[in-house]
Amino acid sequence: MIFAANFKMNHTRASTQQYLNSLQKGLDSRDMQDDEVFVFPPSTALCSWNGSITIGAQNAYYQINGAYTGEIGLEQLQEFDIDTILIGHSERRSILGESQEFVSKKFQWFKEHNFRIIYCIGEPLELREKGDEAVAQFLWEQFNGIDINYDRLIVAYEPVWAIGTGLSAKSEQIANTHRELRKKISSPILYGGSVKPENVKEILSIENVDGVLVGSASLKADSFLEMIDKAK
Repeated sequence: MIFAANFKMNHTRASTQQYLNSLQKGLDSRDMQDDEVFVFPPSTALCSWNGSITIGAQNAYYQINGAYTGEIGLEQLQEFDIDTILIGHSERRSILGESQEFVSKKFQWFKEHNFRIIYCIGEPLELREKGDEAVAQFLWEQFNGIDINYDRLIVAYEPVWAIGTGLSAKSEQIANTHRELRKKISSPILYGGSVKPENVKEILSIENVDGVLVGSASLKADSFLEMIDKAK
């Protein structure tokens, strides 16, 4: 099972270190032999980590370094031995204007550098209201330019209307969407979208759900550990 925590624009360098220490201590006291845990802190809090937690970048530009104000590149990630990244998150698509062409270029670059890529897809509410067929068509379009056979790929399905709203997709909706994705994708498929301790066990019991990508409910190490306990 995969448990991934996306801090987004939360936590400082100091609080991230405290979080990682608490989380690692909790993981060390649990049987996590068949599980993976990822943490994606803000770029100012990226760090090397020697424990079982994998630290990943929420975002980076597809260059080693250069004149890209406000971005970080391969050089900055390599300083901390980071080779894991989120690509395609809906907030970067909708708020920051990342097009499918841009997202696919980023994917190809980090694929060529052998990164573990958690690739995010999801539909807005108006698509969900049109039914499963419309959702499936929209989601598959988000794989344009993406190598779905890449051996270090993880897919994260996050319905846009459920991110940060407190609303999670119904079990039937998750099951139908993950079943559709499984037709072509053999990589792990995560669900994200208002995952919390109260619903994580139900979500992870759904066929073809291989883990969760968690936002606000992961910001406290105790809450994230509670989710892991309930899931297991």
